[in-house]
Parts: sequence; C-alpha cells; structure tokens
Amino acid sequence: MNTFTHYQSPFGVMTLQACPQGLLGAWFTTETTMPTDLGIKSANCPLLIDTIQQLEEYFTGQRTEFCLPLAAKGTPFQRSVWQTLCKIPYGETWSYQQLAEAIGNPKAVRAVGLANGKNPLSIIVPCHRVIGKNGKLTGYAGGIERKAGLLALEKGD
Repeated sequence: MNTFTHYQSPFGVMTLQACPQGLLGAWFTTETTMPTDLGIKSANCPLLIDTIQQLEEYFTGQRTEFCLPLAAKGTPFQRSVWQTLCKIPYGETWSYQQLAEAIGNPKAVRAVGLANGKNPLSIIVPCHRVIGKNGKLTGYAGGIERKAGLLALEKGD
C-alpha cells in the first residue's frame, strides 16, 4: 500500500510518496507529473519521516547526497538516466549531452531530456543539476526559479 505526506520545504510544498520497497516520488505540488492516486496519507511512515529528515539536512547544507531506498517507476531507459543523475556531484552541473554520454548513448540527448523531465524524485534524484549545452538553465518540472534556487543553494550562494 502506498503512503504519502506533504512537506513544507524552503522552495515550496512537496508531496512525498512511498511504498514498502522504497520512495516512489517527491514532487513540488505544482508539478504535473504527480499521480492522482497517492495512496493513504500518513505522517507515521518511517521512510517518509527519514526522507523529510534528509531533505531538512540537504536544505541546511548538512547533506550532499541522499541515502534512501528508491522505487520510482519508469522504463529501463528512464531508470538508467535517473541512476546516472545520482552520479552528478553536489554543486556541479552536467549538460544533457554529458548525461547522454555517461549512459553510453551520446546520440540520445533528446531522449535523455525527456527521461530527465519524467524524474519523479525531485531533489533526491538531482535532475536540477542538468543544464543546456550552452550553460543555460532549461526545463525543470518544479520550475526554472526553483532550479536556479537549488543550484545556488548547492554552490553556497
């Protein structure tokens, strides 16, 4: 059975969803990729409590990577992109081209961008660290302003 809760982050309200296998999603409430059926609302789910604790540590600069069981649903290609996103170091950015090369498919830039946009685990799987080849901030389901804010947070600005 899936459970969910809401978390008030410094960047807006997030909805967190978990199942017995791991964390399914972490969405800003403005994102359109969030499912309509989230399960049962629970403030007592240990995984959701741990997720909130780790997010708090991230937002206060005490955590640079997350240690949570992840169970996001996606195609094998999407999951490979999401796993590779976790390799982008805190405070750094990669282009979509670099991400495509890192998964061993340098011609899949557009597909990588689409998979990046479907990432259901905002912040935890750091899709905000992917930028355009020209260095510009492009596409973020949580909004470009949030993306800029998250990158600034990680750079200590």
